[in-house]
Amino acid sequence: MQDNHIAETMQDENELKAVRLEKLAALRAQGKDPYEVTLYEKTALSNDILSKYSEYEGKIVKIAGRIISKRVMGKASFVHLLDSQGKLQVYIRVDMIGEAAYEEFIKLDIGDIIGIEGEVFTTRKGEKSVKAQNYILLSKSLLPLPEKFHGLKDPELRYRRRYVDLIANPEVKDTFEKRSKIISAMRELLDAKGFIEVETPILNLIAGGANARPFITHHNSLDTDMFLRIAPELYLKRLIVGGFEKVYEIGRLFRNEGISVKHNPEFTSIELYQAYSDYNDMMDITEELFKYCAQKVLGTTQLNYQGIDIDLGIPWRRISMLNIVKEITGIDFDNMKLPDIIKKTASFGVELAKDCSWGNALYQVFDSCCEDALIQPTFIIDYPVEVSPLAKRKPEDKRLTERFEFFATGRELGNAFSELNDPLDQRARFQEQAEARAKGDSEAHMNDEDFVTALEYGLPPTGGLGIGIDRMVMLLTNQSSIRDVILFPTLKPKN
Repeated sequence: MQDNHIAETMQDENELKAVRLEKLAALRAQGKDPYEVTLYEKTALSNDILSKYSEYEGKIVKIAGRIISKRVMGKASFVHLLDSQGKLQVYIRVDMIGEAAYEEFIKLDIGDIIGIEGEVFTTRKGEKSVKAQNYILLSKSLLPLPEKFHGLKDPELRYRRRYVDLIANPEVKDTFEKRSKIISAMRELLDAKGFIEVETPILNLIAGGANARPFITHHNSLDTDMFLRIAPELYLKRLIVGGFEKVYEIGRLFRNEGISVKHNPEFTSIELYQAYSDYNDMMDITEELFKYCAQKVLGTTQLNYQGIDIDLGIPWRRISMLNIVKEITGIDFDNMKLPDIIKKTASFGVELAKDCSWGNALYQVFDSCCEDALIQPTFIIDYPVEVSPLAKRKPEDKRLTERFEFFATGRELGNAFSELNDPLDQRARFQEQAEARAKGDSEAHMNDEDFVTALEYGLPPTGGLGIGIDRMVMLLTNQSSIRDVILFPTLKPKN
């Protein structure tokens, strides 16, 4: 049905485009090219005029924007122009611009981009407007806006034609403006705390820093395969070895995985590292970042996400993976034998391999049974060492690591560790990951001997944190799909 709708839309567009091409040809036959203007100097924007009307009333302004509505009433017309701030009404009369210019004006189409020079005034109906003295066509629109500007609703078309989506649906533009402000707020807070922003390679010889399947490309001059980075972690920790004590990087990561409402193969994250700190400090920074961004951008830490009230302002819950599994499933991993655990999980649909390790079993049960229940902001701490190859072991329980992930609305939003700084332990864990990779685990970590060498020079005790910015923006802007917070999400190719 969706493909048929797209086909019908394309057919309608082609018919309307043909009419507009005729108008373009007529203009050019008169020696008028609607694309030749290279500069138009505006003196005001829509919201400036509307919000500071007393400063503009009676003054001559130059505005520009896209025609989104038009009413022709004999010898006078009204149009609304859309600019970067919003929309503003323009009133235009034949006796003010001349008959020839007015005849051309009424032939303009919805979507055309024009410049207007005129006086700011209020109409008899009380609408703040601009009375045009002259106009100029700055760009001819050859395709119509969707549904006569009543909105672009088809999700497939919205994502494929984001440029139209932004015009037709003002709330979409608002989401991306908030996204920009959220990222700016993150930088503002971290810079104030003494962190410095750095950049690390996107093309890597080793795909490291996370358990994920990478994208592979080929460097022609070096004649070698390379990987698009799956995480900047190992480079950022090299900088801590080198003497930087607080660093962060905001950038794109690439993981060759499926597409869903929670996943896009390329996404944006922030990773930060602080020397002489641990995962408890990273929990504090995480809470502070979310609260600061919410307050700065939304003016509140009280959110409503898809009908669910979320309170970022109260202290976030901190609970171990062992205890949350026991609380939700009743399985006590500390006091049950592994065969009994495997039998128990099978009773509610979680199939564990008979040779599954204790740590892998714990993580699989958590992943299958607990994540969806974590609605309010929650830190799940103390992950098994088997699934945490870069995290420091807990001194009091070597089965576990000082690692946490944090969750809200039933989805994971970030990951953090007390970073492993023992080079011998790190080398051994890389070897375990290599063995898993040899057995077919395409997401197992690759061995990075140079990173181990860096650790051999000495990495101070360090806390590290990664936050998925797309999912953070989803939470703060009340969006249910990651595609609605990425301007150009990855889509299946059309035929």
